[in-house]
Amino acid sequence: MTSPASHLPEDIDALKAMIAAMAQERLQLEARNGELEARNSDLEASNTQLEAVNKTAAQRIARLTEILKELRRARYGKRSERLSEDQYAFVFEELQIGIAAVEAELAKAGGEDKVKRAPRPRKGFAEHLERIDVVIEPETPQGCEGLERVLIGEDVSERLDVIPAQFRVIVTHRPKYAYKGFDGVFQAPAPAHLIEGGIPTEALLAQIAVAKYADGLPLYRQEAIYARSGVELDRMLMAQWMGKVGFELQPLADYVLERIKQAERIFADETRLPTLAPGTGKTKTAWLWAYARDYAHSMIMRSSPGQGRMAVGSRTISNW
Repeated sequence: MTSPASHLPEDIDALKAMIAAMAQERLQLEARNGELEARNSDLEASNTQLEAVNKTAAQRIARLTEILKELRRARYGKRSERLSEDQYAFVFEELQIGIAAVEAELAKAGGEDKVKRAPRPRKGFAEHLERIDVVIEPETPQGCEGLERVLIGEDVSERLDVIPAQFRVIVTHRPKYAYKGFDGVFQAPAPAHLIEGGIPTEALLAQIAVAKYADGLPLYRQEAIYARSGVELDRMLMAQWMGKVGFELQPLADYVLERIKQAERIFADETRLPTLAPGTGKTKTAWLWAYARDYAHSMIMRSSPGQGRMAVGSRTISNW
């Protein structure tokens, strides 16, 4: 049997070269091993992330499936289980949100961007909206310094932006003047306000009224929304303001009701609702009447006597 030492070269320089080559090969193997270990660690981390994403996606899919079951039951089930039009819209919104969330999460976990769809015609934005032009200039390529730049075209895209509602304080100054050699103090009269001695402007009153009666946003929710802007408006105070606004709009409501009564066909609806009876600790039955006509496409709502509120709005009467 031949000993391994017999294969070693007798020359010292050759032996040194062999040892150096073996050391270099060992370093390469160690570097390769480090790369494989790092890649294995990355794969394990990616696998853990994918497992978490799949678990979350499975939960979302289960939730969407449950919503679909509820939707089918509401659509084909008993009359008492059926959903209203608004409830249907809410269900479909939840489905769309859930599907978009799953797609985004899976795309991010897979390291891929969302699959681009074929371009679809987009309805343009209203012309009255303010346009803010933002120009993004490219950096000058290396070697093109000092050369004349010629514009040959551009890509234009539009995105819808919004400025959150901002509160402001209107400070009114009414200077007082006196004239030398003339008796008396002169000052401009204070302007008339809907809420005399109050803090709201008419614009704020309109905002609160539209949010409550047109958008269905209760005063307690508006109170929380305004508080995020550092504005404290108590819901009871806003309720008093709305009572004053309703009183001022009473002539307009009476006018609309008279116009409705002039129509050939009048539609009416009566709804009962429990109302607190002050001082008794109990509730009493009140009524809400809605009158509408199909000609002027207008509607008026009247409450039972003693309620002190009236709401007026416009609505297309097509399903009556």
